[in-house]
Amino acid sequence: MDDMIYEEFKGTGNMELHLDRKLSERRIFPAIDIGRSSTRKEELLISKSELDTLWQLRNLFTDSTDFTERFIRKLKKSKNNEDFFKQLQKSAEEKY
Repeated sequence: MDDMIYEEFKGTGNMELHLDRKLSERRIFPAIDIGRSSTRKEELLISKSELDTLWQLRNLFTDSTDFTERFIRKLKKSKNNEDFFKQLQKSAEEKY
């Protein structure tokens, strides 16, 4: 029953946030499943180059709990969004 209600409301939301029990068990907070979580119209929130970088990183690391931990560390070290995306772009370039 809960799944039916969830699916009904899922289409009306602007964002889906999925939590990951494995991350919370490792005491990594926020325990967000980055691969499954998303927002609609993210192309309106960030630049095209930032969006491309984000998609590359999602494709590379969506199944990795370690990725989420590294992602959160980078986020904490960033001064602002621009600095954060520069770090992500650098990481993506190193992977290729």
